[in-house]
Amino acid sequence: MKLVTWNVNSLKVRLPQVLQWLEMNPVDVLCIQETKLTDDKFPQAEIEAAGYQVVFTGQKTYNGVAIISRHPIEAVQKNNPLFEDEQQRIIAATIAGMRIICAYVPNGQALDSEKYPYKLSWLAALRDWVKAELEQHPQLALLGDYNIAPDDRDVHDPAAWEGMNLVSPAERAAFQALLDLGLSDSFRQFEQPEKTFSWWDYRQLGFRLNKGVRIDHVLLSKPLADRCTSCVVDRVPRKWEQPSDHAPVIATLD
Repeated sequence: MKLVTWNVNSLKVRLPQVLQWLEMNPVDVLCIQETKLTDDKFPQAEIEAAGYQVVFTGQKTYNGVAIISRHPIEAVQKNNPLFEDEQQRIIAATIAGMRIICAYVPNGQALDSEKYPYKLSWLAALRDWVKAELEQHPQLALLGDYNIAPDDRDVHDPAAWEGMNLVSPAERAAFQALLDLGLSDSFRQFEQPEKTFSWWDYRQLGFRLNKGVRIDHVLLSKPLADRCTSCVVDRVPRKWEQPSDHAPVIATLD
C-alpha cells in the first residue's frame, strides 16, 4: 500500500506529468494540492481513464485539493467543518479502511503578514478536527503540503531562513501539536540521507544546487505507522521539463 502527497502547482499544466508518474508508479492513493481549477474544469475523465477514482474540491487560480485512488472512495468530506473558510484546502475520504486527509496548509507569506495569523488559526482548527477524526478513525493518514519545515534538518540553510515563515517557532509548534495527537512523521521513522527536501524554488538554480526545504509530509496514526516500511522523496519528476516546484513524497505500508 503506497500513500503519496504531491503539490502539483497547477493540474492544468501538470496533468500529463501526473498521468505519466502514475503510469510509472501505480500507487494506491495520491493526494494532490494546488490543483488551481474550479470543479467544472477538473480532468476527472482523464484520471478515471487511467484506472483511478478521484474526488476533488477547487477554486479558480488558487488552492484546490484532490484524492486519486485505485480503491473505492467513501465518506467524502470537503473542508474542515470546524473552520469556516472559502479557500479550498482540505478533502478527506475513507479508502481501504483508512481515513485519508489531503491538506494544503496556508503559506503564511511572512511573520508580519495578515496571512500568518490566518495560517496559525487554520492549523489550530486542523488539529482540533484531526483529533476528532482520530477518535472515529484509528487508521488515519494526514498528507499534504504543510508549508512547515519541522526542524533545521529540513532546511538547506537554517541561518538564511531565520525569521521567515515555514520555520518559525509557532509554525513548528503547530506541527508538533499534530504529532502530539499520536501521529508520526513517516519520513523520520527511517534513517534518511542528509539534505533531503521536497520543495525547491524555481529561481537561482534552487533544485540544481539543492537549496530546498522539506515541507510535504505524510503523518500516520500509530496503527498505520506500525505498518510503514519506508518513506521517500521522489526527485525524478522535479527534473522533468516544466515541473512542479514540489516532488512527490511516498510512504509505503505493508
